[in-house]
Amino acid sequence: MDTAHKLPAIATVPYLSTDGRAAILDQLFEPCIPLYTLSISLLQEKTFASYDELIDSIGLQLTALANSSSTSDSTWLQSILAAHPRLGQSKVESSQSQSEQAQLNTGDESSAQSLTELNQLYENTFPGLRYVVFVNGRSRAVVMDDMKTRIDRRDWTAEQHAAIQVGFLPLPQEKQLMTPVHRRCVILPKTGHENPM
Repeated sequence: MDTAHKLPAIATVPYLSTDGRAAILDQLFEPCIPLYTLSISLLQEKTFASYDELIDSIGLQLTALANSSSTSDSTWLQSILAAHPRLGQSKVESSQSQSEQAQLNTGDESSAQSLTELNQLYENTFPGLRYVVFVNGRSRAVVMDDMKTRIDRRDWTAEQHAAIQVGFLPLPQEKQLMTPVHRRCVILPKTGHENPM
């Protein structure tokens, strides 16, 4: 999706076509058909005061999947979380993720190889999950240190919840309709403005 695309006024969301509501999800999250299946109808059935409220509502849906004992709910959630590209991946679908990861694709080949190996170790440690973190402004070394810490922690539930909530800070009120969204992935309801790292 073009990062220059603007979000429509929040009050118009329930009246948009299915494709229009899917385009909003693509801007707020990674493009993901299982997320459309989960949330497209929510965007039509409910009115939201802000995009932050809309994101929080989707976060509640994802939290319900995470807390469910159903294997199908767990599989559904994993398919949504896996929509996020691997850090340092050279081919990234969304232009937002491309810009967020740009600094991770600079530097020497040895650290790029280390990042690839850490991605693989993370995915072997936490099957069905991708390592996600708010990258913007962080160096490859800082991100890799965080990845190592989270691998060593070996807490699948914590990683699943981190994957849901990572990278989302509220949009400034005056910019909600004027700028592209600089948040990606999926979230839990916010507990404050803490940094997930």
